[in-house]
Amino acid sequence: MLQQDADELYGLGLIASPALSALFTQLLFERTLRGLGWTLRAPRWTVLGYVLPLLYGLVVYLTVWLTGLGDVSVAALAAQVADPGAGSAGFLGSYAFKTATLGVLFAGITAFGEELGWRGLLVPELARRLSFTSTALVSGALWTLWHTPAIVLFEYNNAGAPLLYGLACFSVMAVSLSVVLAWLRLRSGSVWPAVVLHASHNAFIQTLLNPLTVPNAVTPYVTGEFGLGLAVVTALLAWLAWSDRKNLPPLRETSSAPGEVGLPR
Repeated sequence: MLQQDADELYGLGLIASPALSALFTQLLFERTLRGLGWTLRAPRWTVLGYVLPLLYGLVVYLTVWLTGLGDVSVAALAAQVADPGAGSAGFLGSYAFKTATLGVLFAGITAFGEELGWRGLLVPELARRLSFTSTALVSGALWTLWHTPAIVLFEYNNAGAPLLYGLACFSVMAVSLSVVLAWLRLRSGSVWPAVVLHASHNAFIQTLLNPLTVPNAVTPYVTGEFGLGLAVVTALLAWLAWSDRKNLPPLRETSSAPGEVGLPR
């Protein structure tokens, strides 16, 4: 019990640390919380952030189910969730709806804890000084390293696949998603599309598509955040986002250096 409490406390502190760091840094240097992307701008970017994880998740998992790399089972999902309607005829539709609404909303709480730091503060600050490519890669590398202790020490990985393999696939996915998240942050001028994408990813991948899948010996190498499937599809998305970098608007410096402009490249 003590170990479980310690693990939960570590997880909570880890999730909250980027947001707390961003708030403290912004107050320390700017004496204001403005500049973190609080404004919700054009809704299309937030909608895109919501839809993308569902689309790339379905690409991976439908491929797995249709090719026999893993089986799909509503019974397996029902066995894993404490849902009063588990086993009923409308269970899957009801559970999918809850995931797409309340699930994304609740996942957004923890996603916000990360995104306010990584994309709210770090990405625009890097983009004022570096190219878009460097901004995305640096933020992605730091985001990956930040996750690494949980992967190595707390069994946050795919059971059935080697740890180093899972870490490699996760690193590719995290850096690739960082390109997409950085692009969304800079394209929209808001942190909320990144928060929504992160929340949508966690809700659909972790609480719907993964539990729906019955694994065989090959499945852990393909599915989940530590499998090859998400690494490949997010890398393709990253390429699309990177290809649009010339359309990103310039960022003005903060009040400490007015007038300077960073041009993402």
